[in-house]
Amino acid sequence: MEVLAQFLPLILLFAIFYFLIIRPQQQQQKAHAAMIESLKKGDKIITNGGLIAEVVKPEEDFIKIKLNDDVIVKLSKSFVAKKEETETKDA
Repeated sequence: MEVLAQFLPLILLFAIFYFLIIRPQQQQQKAHAAMIESLKKGDKIITNGGLIAEVVKPEEDFIKIKLNDDVIVKLSKSFVAKKEETETKDA
């Protein structure tokens, strides 16, 4: 019983650390992975470098993106920061 009392603060500290840091980060990673897998032609994305591009063709490890009318490049899926949400303007 005395050993449990010594480890109780350490166990509580780990539980707090898990629920405040580890678990939310895992959920965020799952959501980001799902977003990357759901990319399709025509979606607008923002890369980690800050470029805004349009998806031309999603592939297994890479995504072909269009930077402007003339430039199409391949981007690793790991460099997609987020999907740009298109806003509808109601006047």
